[in-house]
Amino acid sequence: MPNDTINNAIKKASGAGNSESYEEIIYEGYGPNGVALIVEANTDNKNRTAADVRHAFDKCGGNLGTSGCVSYLFERKGIIIIDRTSTNKSEDDMMMIALDNGAEDFSAEEECYEITTSPEDFSKIREALENEGLQFAQAEIQRVPSTYVELDEKASERMQRLIDMLEDLDDVMEVYHNWDE
Repeated sequence: MPNDTINNAIKKASGAGNSESYEEIIYEGYGPNGVALIVEANTDNKNRTAADVRHAFDKCGGNLGTSGCVSYLFERKGIIIIDRTSTNKSEDDMMMIALDNGAEDFSAEEECYEITTSPEDFSKIREALENEGLQFAQAEIQRVPSTYVELDEKASERMQRLIDMLEDLDDVMEVYHNWDE
């Protein structure tokens, strides 16, 4: 075997000369019965990822749309979820801590507290809650739908299949939808 081939294999394995660049891409489209979907991907090959995402939409009764076709139906929000069993603070105390630190909304569910923030205030509010000794079940910036679509049983199965196919793609980071599960 030639020395050049061996040296190239060693360089490739060690990552030397690696010029791969990843790029974030957002795909938008419609699933079964008009459910809006936003797919966030991080890829080194736009053509492969676009083909994979398009294939998933086509196979499950949806269609890939143009940029901006469904994004107006979603709003970026910081969502912090705290399990009720992880804190001994009362609901009123939790609400006051969240709202005093600039949260937009607070809701108490049966098993958890949900705090909604603007993306700009998310880090500040998260740090303030951490300083209070609170632990998060979830804390991230998400795309929250403004309206929801209900599906019958058959369309629900196709929609779940579409979401599963998209989430199984290596390049896909997040899938957001307005399906009212």
